[in-house]
Amino acid sequence: MIELEHISKTFELNGKTVEAVKDVSLQIREGEIFGIIGFSGAGKSTLVRCINLLEKPEKGRVVIEGEDITHFEGRRLREMRQKIGMIFQHFNLMPSRTVFENIELPLKLTRLTEKERRAKINSLLDLVGLTDKAQSYPSQLSGGQKQRVAIARALANDPKVLLCDEATSALDPQTTHSILQLLKEVNARLKLTIVVITHQMEVIKEICDRVAVMQKGSVVEEGDIVDVFSSPQAPITKSFIQAADKFEAFSDLVKLNSAITGIKPTQPVWFLTYRGAVAGEPLMSELYRRFEVKANIIYGNIDYFKDCIVGKLGVAIDGESERIEDAKQFLIEQKVIVEVLR
Repeated sequence: MIELEHISKTFELNGKTVEAVKDVSLQIREGEIFGIIGFSGAGKSTLVRCINLLEKPEKGRVVIEGEDITHFEGRRLREMRQKIGMIFQHFNLMPSRTVFENIELPLKLTRLTEKERRAKINSLLDLVGLTDKAQSYPSQLSGGQKQRVAIARALANDPKVLLCDEATSALDPQTTHSILQLLKEVNARLKLTIVVITHQMEVIKEICDRVAVMQKGSVVEEGDIVDVFSSPQAPITKSFIQAADKFEAFSDLVKLNSAITGIKPTQPVWFLTYRGAVAGEPLMSELYRRFEVKANIIYGNIDYFKDCIVGKLGVAIDGESERIEDAKQFLIEQKVIVEVLR
């Protein structure tokens, strides 16, 4: 659907050349929700703006549905952009126009009649759950409602791709969840390809099929969301996941005095990651039954990714050293990722 081939983009800032995107290649499949995550300054927003050529890359190619659009200009560029909707963090609504009129703006460039435009807008208002807000102004709406208007406007021209640049960053957690659910519904009903740019791991976890992790202009890791979450390779990916799981609090707990935690200074501590059906197995009790190894659970977390469960446990281990090693090998054979913290 979307192929980015060796994309590079630089900017001049205070007399210095800044490499915002460095030789990035990605393939985004038709109909999927693809996430691009990174801290501020990672280059993710610049990269997504290269998809619709709001930023033109100095190097590389942007290919959409098999067509190289990299050098499109004028009318060809405008027609191409009609196939790509985009929503932003700050909504970008016209304050002097009603909700209805904001959604109507892109339709005025089409050949639709006024009656056809009205029917189209009403159907979009119904899709985003704002039928009763048609004559309201942006100042009368909540942040979540404003973003729903922005989504409706982005869908007005029946695009094949929707780009979401930090679309939930300005929203509270409950509203963020409702917007993400709407995007999932839009993806399912309209078969849209959606690209989500965010610095929030919770957004990636809730909505995306696959993810690319960016750092300093480069993609350092990409893959299926469950694979990346259960077995991160890049240090930056691990830091995102650990922050989302509140892993640092667990790490601090391990370092505390044994009188507080009950963990002996010489006691092994493991961090276990389960995925799929094995997450529901009573493996900790199985360790004691098979190897007489006790696993004291001191941290736990479960995440749900569509049809897959990923569970994480921090455990303090007690038993004979040889039996502990046997227990560890048993867990590995059960497809549990075992990280020995000490």
